Amino acid sequence: MHTATRWKPEDEAFWRAHGQRVAARNLGLSIPALMLALAVWMLWSVLVVHLPAAGFRYSTNQLFWLAALPALVGATLRVFYAFAVPIVGGRRWTALATASLITPTLGIGLAVQDPQTPYTVMVVLALLCGLGGANFASSMAHISFFYPQAQKGYALGMNAGLGNLGVPLVQLAVPLAISAGIFGAPGGAPQIGPDGAPMWLQNAGYVWVPLIAASALACWFGMDDLAEARAGIAEQAVIFARRHNWWLCWLHLGTFGSFIGYAAALPLLLLHQFPGTDAMPWVWIGPLAGALARMLGGWLADRLGGARVTLWAFGAMTLGVLAVLANLPPAAAAPAGDAAAISSAASQPSLAGFLAASLLLFVAAGLGNGSTFRMIPVVFVAERRRALRGRGAAADEQALREGNTEAAAALGFASAVGAYGGFAIPKLCGSSIALTGGPAAALLLFAAFYLSCIAITWWHYGRRFAPARC
Repeated sequence: MHTATRWKPEDEAFWRAHGQRVAARNLGLSIPALMLALAVWMLWSVLVVHLPAAGFRYSTNQLFWLAALPALVGATLRVFYAFAVPIVGGRRWTALATASLITPTLGIGLAVQDPQTPYTVMVVLALLCGLGGANFASSMAHISFFYPQAQKGYALGMNAGLGNLGVPLVQLAVPLAISAGIFGAPGGAPQIGPDGAPMWLQNAGYVWVPLIAASALACWFGMDDLAEARAGIAEQAVIFARRHNWWLCWLHLGTFGSFIGYAAALPLLLLHQFPGTDAMPWVWIGPLAGALARMLGGWLADRLGGARVTLWAFGAMTLGVLAVLANLPPAAAAPAGDAAAISSAASQPSLAGFLAASLLLFVAAGLGNGSTFRMIPVVFVAERRRALRGRGAAADEQALREGNTEAAAALGFASAVGAYGGFAIPKLCGSSIALTGGPAAALLLFAAFYLSCIAITWWHYGRRFAPARC
């Protein structure tokens, strides 16, 4: 009933008569499910800011760990989630993976009501929130099968771009949700902050539960599995022998890894670098701009070429991270000489400049997210067609099928590698602060990484005689 036995999106007659409608329905259900998944994934990035006011006595480094751990789990599980779609079916897997997010959100709602909750419990809940990050890989793999080559940039950009709105959504919704007892007595008593104002920190978890349940049911009854998208582990694992898989993973680590990593780190960076700032309620604007820019990046890549847009993105990200560095306050409490040496690159601190540079980083990372994801299916299908060129129509159809299968697996694997940025960026910032008194050392490392991405993009995909110009 929910399995399509014939799927030919490259056949224009099939696409217009039937395929486009089915693809749009699956995309329409995938977007809110992915949005909720990423909201749960990034829940700790905003929750940790409010834990001290609720009576939890954790160090700054412990808080950075809680913000970083969901990304570590999500990145690792993405490899398995991407391969699961062709084995289990996109509809089944999306519905079940979405429903699994009820466990960490309910757990958080219970745990944050008691300041004596052990730190290890919080760590376990942070790890479980990583399930939300893993959903991204299966979601992108599922949607990639539905659309023809000419529209993959649009479809993947829409799914990822609108799905990434879960990041600003959680940073906007949680402060609002914890400010009122929206669940009444069953939701639990409020905590009293240092200023005497009540807050319902448990709502940060509870508010997502009914939305997750509704989305999981909608995916189960409204999505489709594709019989032609079925493939075993061996058919997908061939990507590990494809050199472009590794280069594209490196690029996606630079784009999506930066987007999700800065989203996780920004609230704590603001709290540490600009204490007492009134900018905290607006931290969602950068992730929102980045998520919307991702859709634009996919659209531009369809028209101008993925390599060209990716080069622009990494150039802007390099400028953005140097601008953030220039607007940091001087490092403090560092070993003698270290902080002075690192902070010498910084000018006078400016909150407005810091926020503007952060916004540039988010927008550039979003553009690169869309363009690198567009490059993956183009490169893999072109490689398979090149290998089977001149063998007739049947061979070309085989190349398209194999290319799409490999591309779907590569999309999931690249998203897994990219998600490690969500762990690396907040953790490196936290370590830099602990060792030098400020995050400048980490930011210089990020700038050097972006320069390596520019070189890889130009050499392999952007120059005139690039091996996989796209």
